[in-house]
Amino acid sequence: MFHKRLEEIFQKLGESQIMCLATSSEDRVTARSMSVIVMGQKFYFQTDRQFLKYNQIVRNPRVALCFNNIQIEGICKEQGHPLSAENSSFSNKYNEYFKGSFDKYSHMDNEVVLEVQPKLISLWGYENGEPYQEFFDFENDTHRKSFYTTE
Repeated sequence: MFHKRLEEIFQKLGESQIMCLATSSEDRVTARSMSVIVMGQKFYFQTDRQFLKYNQIVRNPRVALCFNNIQIEGICKEQGHPLSAENSSFSNKYNEYFKGSFDKYSHMDNEVVLEVQPKLISLWGYENGEPYQEFFDFENDTHRKSFYTTE
């Protein structure tokens, strides 16, 4: 059930989304919209090494992404420059889906690709009018659904 249902979630996300990225370090939490590429059940984006979000990730690689009612908690790690050979799949998709950003920023020396490996994905839904939350635990390959009563 874990892999089948998870595949449905990733199909819903597609290959690209504008997602909210939350980062934190030293008791400061920040969030911003990011242009995200989805590949191989991982999430990729690029940023400048001088930005706050990058510095927060270096200090604390635990991040969260959000798209509509899908929340993703994961570990973020640096993958190198966007135009390096090892990032060609990312840069091709980034150029396709976010051409303006690709053209403006990808060539800059301080740009870096970051990968988020999900640890937990959760989302809300309704079944027969009853709200529930689904949890996908990547470390244990488990899926669970918790219903919430409105009474």
